[in-house]
Amino acid sequence: MKKTICIVTATRAEWGLLKPLARQIKTDRKYELIIAATGTHFCPEFGDTYRDILNDGFEIDERVDIQLYGNSPSAISKTMALATIGFADLFSRRHIDLLIVLGDRYETLAVCLSAMNQKIPIAHLHGGELTEGLIDEAIRHSITKLSYLHFTSCEAYRRRVIQLGEQPQRVYNVGAIGIDNIRQMKLLSREELSSAIGFDVSDSKYAVVTYHPETLNGNVKYQCEQLLEALSAFPEMKFIITKSNADEGGLIINEMVDDYAKYHPNVLAVSSLGNLKYLSALKHASAVIGNSSSGIAEAPYFKIPTVNIGVRQRGRIQAESIINCNAVASEIAGAIKKAMSDEFAMIAAKSEYPYGDGHASEKIVAILHEWLDNERIDLKKEFYDLEVST
Repeated sequence: MKKTICIVTATRAEWGLLKPLARQIKTDRKYELIIAATGTHFCPEFGDTYRDILNDGFEIDERVDIQLYGNSPSAISKTMALATIGFADLFSRRHIDLLIVLGDRYETLAVCLSAMNQKIPIAHLHGGELTEGLIDEAIRHSITKLSYLHFTSCEAYRRRVIQLGEQPQRVYNVGAIGIDNIRQMKLLSREELSSAIGFDVSDSKYAVVTYHPETLNGNVKYQCEQLLEALSAFPEMKFIITKSNADEGGLIINEMVDDYAKYHPNVLAVSSLGNLKYLSALKHASAVIGNSSSGIAEAPYFKIPTVNIGVRQRGRIQAESIINCNAVASEIAGAIKKAMSDEFAMIAAKSEYPYGDGHASEKIVAILHEWLDNERIDLKKEFYDLEVST
């Protein structure tokens, strides 16, 4: 009998990373794939990104509605409660041999709690990473402890998952899964991208900008004001701004970005570009600006500079193509100026990429065969103690 593997996705960014793995599982004759879509995929204000899943040639096998309007702490807690209930119903209705989740979203933690109670093994992607300015830090490590198999993006993160007590034989360094997309997809030319987004970047320098809230640090409105003030110092450049996610404060950022774009013709603001247009925009960009993980994990693969603002991504392993600065307009503007210089472009072009070779999904499925096909999973996990000198 085929083993049933369920992939959960709650956001546009998450699906963009999971897609190559979903395709690898879908074409494997030993597995049946279930895609469970939830979270902001069904929210118009975040772009109704469930369409991305359908446009990529997949079916949404299970739709679990959990999202409440707003992203206050109370709304987020209630969303997590709805996710716990909704996925408890799903997991009691359908037999699932393995649940695959990615990253550090609060919805994902709730899903994993329901899976744990249903005794469904969990495979976690991108564990062991650090984001010191976010509540995601605690969520990510919590998901690690709920999971059985671990697929990290580099060796240092593999070691950290083991440090959290996970047995080394269940922890694999496979690289960043998002690079599989870049390797596999035929990306758009500048002209094709301009036509697809209705914004001409065919012959001008532009940057891709994404700014998310720092959920454990600072004033979201002030930080976004500083970013937009810095962008105003470069009227000769164009900016493609992809709006924020559903973290606390995300709607504030999105309203500010929309208002800014109305009065700046060199700015395009979008809820979601989709994977093909987003990666194509990265490929041709002169720089990436903001605090998104894609500036750390994906932009360096294209050998383009990243201006990383604030502490949201603090702790992640970084390539030499990344310039860090505080969320202060003068510092951001200075970092952008440095990123746009010929000298730094040469540094970015020569920087070493730390997150694998773009074959993560193939490696993951090969490892799944080792565990699922041979019935090796035993949910009675033994804590792995490191020898610590005192």
